[in-house]
Amino acid sequence: MTLIGLGANLPSVAYGPPRDTLEVALRILEASGVTVLARSPWYESAPVPAAADQPNYVNGVARLSSGLDPAQLLALLHRVEGELGRVRGEVNAARPADLDLLDVDGRVSQPGAVPILPHPRLHLRAFVLLPLADVAPGWRHPVTGQGLAELLVALAPDQLCRPLA
Repeated sequence: MTLIGLGANLPSVAYGPPRDTLEVALRILEASGVTVLARSPWYESAPVPAAADQPNYVNGVARLSSGLDPAQLLALLHRVEGELGRVRGEVNAARPADLDLLDVDGRVSQPGAVPILPHPRLHLRAFVLLPLADVAPGWRHPVTGQGLAELLVALAPDQLCRPLA
């Protein structure tokens, strides 16, 4: 099972508001030969770490199938981000698209490997775990073995994340 996180908190020049841009991201992935097997509803979340000068994010998770290995898939995700207007630079900066490879079949990367699997911060983010529960409710963290319920309970209580209407 391949899982990706999608997020945006700035409009894309070409595709409009964050939610519309993320819908386009999924269409571009499918046009690139990736099958979207399931997708969560969209969520609104506050930036993590907190940033008063940034708007809230739109986030979701999708379960995919592709013939790509993890490095190829990560390269595709980065290419799609670029098509949507993301320019990599400052860490945690506001952005029109953020596509993260979260998990690929429970693989655990060796130190220094690219991509890092599972995503190193996914277990710390409500905006990942809540939509992840929508598409893969039985998922367990490949390193800790913890299920989503355990991970959600362990989150800091100040993380704003709620479903969008």
